[in-house]
Amino acid sequence: MGRARKWMGAVVLGTALGTTTLVAPSVTASAAANPRVLLVGSFHAKRGQFSSIQAAVNAAKPGDWILIGPGDYHENDDESGWVTTAYDQKHGNFGGVLISKANLHLRGMNRNSVIVDGTKAGAPKPCDSAPQWQDFGPPSPGSTTGAPLGRNGIVVWEANGVSIENLTVCNFLSGSGASGNQIWWNGGEGTGIIGLHNYKGTYLTATSTFFGPDGTVANAESTAATYGIFSSSASGGTWNQIYGSNFNDSGMYIGGCQQVCDVVVNHAWMEYSALGYSGTNSGGPLLIEHSQFDNNKDGFDTNTQIDADPPAPQNGACPHGKISPITHTHSCWVAMDNYFHNNNNPNVPQAGSASNGPTGTGMTLSGGNNDTVMNNRFANNGAWGILFVPYPDENPPILGQSCTKTGGMQLTGLGCVYDPKGNALIHNTFSNDGFFANPTNADFGELTLGGNEPQNCFRHNIAPQGSVPANLESTQAKCGVRTKGPNTNSTLLGQVLCDTGFGACAPSDHYPAFTGVVMHPLPKLATMPNPCAGVPANAWCKAGKPI
Repeated sequence: MGRARKWMGAVVLGTALGTTTLVAPSVTASAAANPRVLLVGSFHAKRGQFSSIQAAVNAAKPGDWILIGPGDYHENDDESGWVTTAYDQKHGNFGGVLISKANLHLRGMNRNSVIVDGTKAGAPKPCDSAPQWQDFGPPSPGSTTGAPLGRNGIVVWEANGVSIENLTVCNFLSGSGASGNQIWWNGGEGTGIIGLHNYKGTYLTATSTFFGPDGTVANAESTAATYGIFSSSASGGTWNQIYGSNFNDSGMYIGGCQQVCDVVVNHAWMEYSALGYSGTNSGGPLLIEHSQFDNNKDGFDTNTQIDADPPAPQNGACPHGKISPITHTHSCWVAMDNYFHNNNNPNVPQAGSASNGPTGTGMTLSGGNNDTVMNNRFANNGAWGILFVPYPDENPPILGQSCTKTGGMQLTGLGCVYDPKGNALIHNTFSNDGFFANPTNADFGELTLGGNEPQNCFRHNIAPQGSVPANLESTQAKCGVRTKGPNTNSTLLGQVLCDTGFGACAPSDHYPAFTGVVMHPLPKLATMPNPCAGVPANAWCKAGKPI
C-alpha cells in the first residue's frame, strides 16, 4: 500500500469534457442464473429481511444483489471474537463489512443517507466527530501495550466481480494493522499477486470527521483515517462519481497491480487530504479523466517504490508492446481532461511519506515511467502545476526485487533512485500556477539524476509561468529519444527539498506553513438517479424503478 514510503511522490530529492473508453473489464450484472435481491433496513416504509449489511452478505450467494435502505449502519464484523486471530491483520483482511464472495452487488438506495459508520453505535449523529464515539478496533493480537488494531470500512477480500455503489463510508480509523481504509478492493495487499479482478464502484463517498488523540494514543495521526477509496493487488476496475476527503494519505489509491491496472476512473473529486490521488507502481492501462483534485497538500502523486505494492517500477507502458487508442503511443497510463487546482493546503491530516508532499503542487510524477498527462487544466497551485522528479527509496526491496533490474540507480546516501522517464506532458493549460514566487516556482519542472534514459517530453502546453529548467518545450519536445545526461537543476532541487521539508529553506523562501489540521464537511453530492436500475424485481423495485 505504500505505507512505508520515505516520501510518497517526491521526496525528491529530494510529488470538460467527454468520455473516453479504456479496455477495462466491466463487472457483469450477475454470475448467477437466478440472482436474488436481499434487502437491508427499510425503504419507503417497507422493511427488508436484514438489519445489518454483514448479515445480508453472509446470507448472499455469488451473483446476488444487496440493497440497503437509508440509515446509519454501525457495522462491526471486524470486532467479532474470532476475527483478530483468524483474519490477516497485516494485509487488511478485516472490516466492518467483509465481502469474500464473488459477484456480489452492494448498493445503497441513496448515496447521502446510506452511511456505513465507523463510530460506536449510539453516537448522537452519523459520522460523529466527538472523541468518545470513535471506535479504534480491538487490541492488536500479540500487542503488549494494548495498541488498537484500527478498522476498515467495507473490504472486498480476494473476490472477483464485486460492485459497491451509492453510499457513504466514514470514520474507519487507523491502528497497528493495515487499517484506516474506508472502501477497499483488496486482492492480497503486498503479496505481489493479483488476487481480485473486475471491480466496480460508483456514487461513493469516503470521509472522516475525526482527528485527534483518543486518550491512549499520543499521536493523532496514528488514529487518523488513511485512505478513502482503495484498490491493491487488483486489476480490471471502474470507479465513477467518487469522492474522498480528510485523509492523511490519499482520497483514492490504486497500486500493486503488476503494471496492468486496467482501471478507468471517471468523475472523481478528491480534496482536503495529504494527496488527492496516490498510486505506487500503478501501471497502464490506467485512465483517470474528467476528475477534480483541489485543496490538497499535493493534488496527485504517482510513484515508483521497491519496498511496497510490488513490482517496481511504476510503468505506464501498454502491455505486450501494444499502442494506446488514446495516446497513439506505447503509453497506456493517461491522465486527461482533469482539473488540478488550489492544492496549497498544509493543514490537512498527513502522516508518513505523504506528509512530505510538496505543498502547492497540482501533480507529481515521482520515478514514473511512460505516463501521459494531456488536455488537463492546472490552476492556482502556488508552487508548481506539475513536477517530474526522482523517487529515492532507502528501504530494503521486497519479494526478491533488485534495484538495477527494476530500472533504479543505487546511489550512496539515497538508496535506490528511480528517475522519471519517458513521460509526456502534452496540450495542458496552466493558469496562475507558481504564484508563491519562490525561485523555480513555475508551471512545470523536471529533475533527473541519470543519463541515457528515455526522455520526458513537453509539447503544446499553454504555460505562461514557463518551465524549470527554462524552455523544456524547445529542448525536450521529442518523446522517446535517449537523454545525454542528467537534468539536475540545483536551484529547483533546493526548492523542492525546502517545500517537502527534506532540506533547509532560505530566509527569503515562502511556502505555506502547517498551523493545525482543519477537517472539512462534505459538500452536497449527487446520488444515483435510479438505484433500482438493473436490479431484479423485489419489494423495493418494480420494472427497474423504486416502488
